Amino acid sequence: MIYPFWSVIWPYFVVAAAASYLIGSIPFGLVLTRLAGFGDVRNIGSGNIGATNVLRTGNKPLALTTLFLDGGKGAFAVAIGSVYWGPDIAIVAAFGSLMGHLFPVWLRFRGGKGAAVGLGILLALAWPIGIAACLTWLVVAVVFRYSSLAALVAFAASPLFAWWLADPQTMEFSAFMAVVIWLKHAGNIRRLVRGEETRIGNSSQSDPG
Repeated sequence: MIYPFWSVIWPYFVVAAAASYLIGSIPFGLVLTRLAGFGDVRNIGSGNIGATNVLRTGNKPLALTTLFLDGGKGAFAVAIGSVYWGPDIAIVAAFGSLMGHLFPVWLRFRGGKGAAVGLGILLALAWPIGIAACLTWLVVAVVFRYSSLAALVAFAASPLFAWWLADPQTMEFSAFMAVVIWLKHAGNIRRLVRGEETRIGNSSQSDPG
């Protein structure tokens, strides 16, 4: 008996989505701050679990570690999916890890805003896009000194980078991710429009991650 193609491959998609969601849902910012004796990072600053809020503990190495681990979990999920099952599963893994970070089941679906994990995903999906997005973030951050603005511009530009440097599937996912991350940054956008968003280096900075 010959089984339809979808009936053969759908379990791989389900496993990839579930596993990558669990990887993405690891709240490194919360775990690291508790291990370091700073308590619950959600009780300080913006209440976010991202690296920028971790920085408000005053521990720069801890914030940098959070940044790399958040980016790394997205990259890891995508890389595993790509290496073992190919580009279609890699996109599923990218989706799962992003959703896990934004809506972790362990934290009642209240996670980060997706900047770090999103950059990690882009680097793993197509490293030229990831590098271009990281450089965009860096340039905007240096010029305007708004971390949230840097993230918004970097992800808005990522579908354009994908259109030029990658395939249509990657471009479509980049566009989807940009929309989701912009929605998660709605509060930052309102503060930017009102001129109330604080700049990089200010201890009360709103968290983009």
